[in-house]
Amino acid sequence: MDRASENIRANLAVTRLAVISNTALTAGKLVAGAAMSSAAVLAEGLHSGVDLLAALMAFWAVRKARRPADGDHAFGHGKYDTLSGAVEGLLIFGAALFIIVEAARKIGGGGTVEHLGLGAAVMAASALINFVVSGRLFAVARRTGSLAVEADGHHLRTDVWTSLGVLVGIGLIRLTGVHILDPLAALAVAGLILITAWRITRKSLCDLLDRRLPAAEEKRIAEIVTKGHPHWLEYHKLRTRRAGGQRHVDLHLVTCRDIPVDLAHSLTEDLEDDIRREFAEAEIITHVEACEKTEDECDDVCPMYEIKMKIITRAEGR
Repeated sequence: MDRASENIRANLAVTRLAVISNTALTAGKLVAGAAMSSAAVLAEGLHSGVDLLAALMAFWAVRKARRPADGDHAFGHGKYDTLSGAVEGLLIFGAALFIIVEAARKIGGGGTVEHLGLGAAVMAASALINFVVSGRLFAVARRTGSLAVEADGHHLRTDVWTSLGVLVGIGLIRLTGVHILDPLAALAVAGLILITAWRITRKSLCDLLDRRLPAAEEKRIAEIVTKGHPHWLEYHKLRTRRAGGQRHVDLHLVTCRDIPVDLAHSLTEDLEDDIRREFAEAEIITHVEACEKTEDECDDVCPMYEIKMKIITRAEGR
């Protein structure tokens, strides 16, 4: 099985795990929040519900993004992955605003929180489960480059901290008897959710708008060209972008004007293979240009001089 197929399988498996865990946690939190009359626990239930929608969307996006290029999508379907991340970020914004409204209503209306032990148990279990699942999501996202999987991981890792925050709030209510701490904890949850939503949405929009790859990745591509393939006299017009887990790279390469087309083609394929070995699923477009120097200006300093002389000698011997 090639690396691309392995990445697809890993993305599907981990997003399926996220769907299962979020389904269980959403149901548990909503039931507990209703029994407790707790705005904070209900807010956490809503948060997990959004995480469930995000996990379902990530699963859908991964399945769509793995489809090969076709007549209508000549560059593949990788941006389904990126689009999923953007929509997930907007969903989280909506959930945070709903939590803020409900918390404000609870502050104005008062009320007490019941069954604190039940809420504490549900929040502790949620924090532990989401910590484990989010860690798995991050590990797979680092390996496959999937923005949808990474966004899902951020959702669940945020849920870890918000669950712990609500757990602390429940503990303070038990110790102090001050029940207004419950909607205040819900507001704190909303604040953390808004921060995560902004980060995810910003990153997704950068990819949708074809922002260049990180400087470190472009530097590494340049090193592969200059250090691993000295027969290219120079390169320029390096352009990069990302669509989901897929990187797109195109650049112009300059070589000796006397090199045959079939040899130049073979050299570009070697270069593209080396880039793909480091950046899986990279789509690479190369444009070969002839060196502007004339034959009289060539000297043995040129890295292509020896190859050129062999070609000329072979041609003269025919």
